[in-house]
Amino acid sequence: MSSAEALPQRSRAAATYADLEAVPSHLVAEILDGELVTHPRPAPKHAAAASYLGAELIDAFGRGRSGPGGWIILDEPELHLGSDVLVPDIAGWRRERLPSLPESAFISTPPDWICEVVSPSTERYDRQEKRRIYAEVGVPFFWLLDPRAEFLETFALLDGRWMVGATFSGADDVAAPPFDAISFPLSVLWPFSQQPSGSETQQNDH
Repeated sequence: MSSAEALPQRSRAAATYADLEAVPSHLVAEILDGELVTHPRPAPKHAAAASYLGAELIDAFGRGRSGPGGWIILDEPELHLGSDVLVPDIAGWRRERLPSLPESAFISTPPDWICEVVSPSTERYDRQEKRRIYAEVGVPFFWLLDPRAEFLETFALLDGRWMVGATFSGADDVAAPPFDAISFPLSVLWPFSQQPSGSETQQNDH
């Protein structure tokens, strides 16, 4: 098992923010339901998918260059949601709800949208504890992106429960709330899936 696939570690006692700050910097640390959960930094394919999704959305909704703008979109923000401390892969806020960024190292305003990029070490928490916490604090939209299966699931909160929205795979064009003002090919999120030809490989080896 590689370090990127190592299982998350959970503390037994109620965790404090001091416990979180003591975690080595090569690990991602969160407090879920009073427990300290740590896991390795994401593998390159995971990081690439998150980065390319962020690029699509920031250009259209952050900068307003290829879309309507009106959002703040951040990679791996530290969220303090009640007693829970979470670090989603990407989160977004409508500017009317978060007109400027706080001076603190964390944000306590629940996002309007969250995307978790699942990996072997995080999928259980992304699908269970974290998804439940996001619903409890009223996050309206939640996406789950799986770079291994090259698959995207979308959810919308209705009466405190997640309702399954559109799913995307293969060469699908993605257009899903709250970002359905634009569309983009799902395949742009895994630009390194195509292996180079033999000649290209030989050239790159030099």
